[in-house]
Amino acid sequence: MSTKKTILLVDDDAVLMDSLRASFRRRGYRVVSCQNASAAIAVAGEVSPDMAVVDLNLGKGPNGLWCVQALKAQQPELTVVLLTGYASVATAVEAIKFGACHYVCKPASVPDILAALGEATPSPLAEPEPAQVSVLRAEELKGIQEVMTLTGGNISEAARRLGLHRRSLQRKLKMLS
Repeated sequence: MSTKKTILLVDDDAVLMDSLRASFRRRGYRVVSCQNASAAIAVAGEVSPDMAVVDLNLGKGPNGLWCVQALKAQQPELTVVLLTGYASVATAVEAIKFGACHYVCKPASVPDILAALGEATPSPLAEPEPAQVSVLRAEELKGIQEVMTLTGGNISEAARRLGLHRRSLQRKLKMLS
């Protein structure tokens, strides 16, 4: 009989956290979650998770890079993936330097995150429910629309601010519309 693996989720976005938590649990993982880095370190000390998914921007307090470094110092064998909506090469390098095994850009599917964690690809039957995907896409679209408004519809500038290639943003806009 196999023991359930424990995943620690650290993200200040409650909607995303709820969706990820439900998706991982449906796949048979035990999930513990925190909305900030300090709580994550305390919980990791109590629970000793097998893996962690940490958002880069955690609102107030220490950021995800600090969290990755602290988690790895506390539990060197922990597999950690840094998740971010604001990708940059410099941040990716820092994340790997601090001990993350992978750097995943939002929006990321649970299969993408599991692949980054080195877990087997889940069966197609365990995919997120359409309602959850719709919520995530709605949140992504809302964020993209806000940046597009701020940039006066300039796709190149919006892509720069979102940390995306211009063509990637154009594809997302096409898919989300």
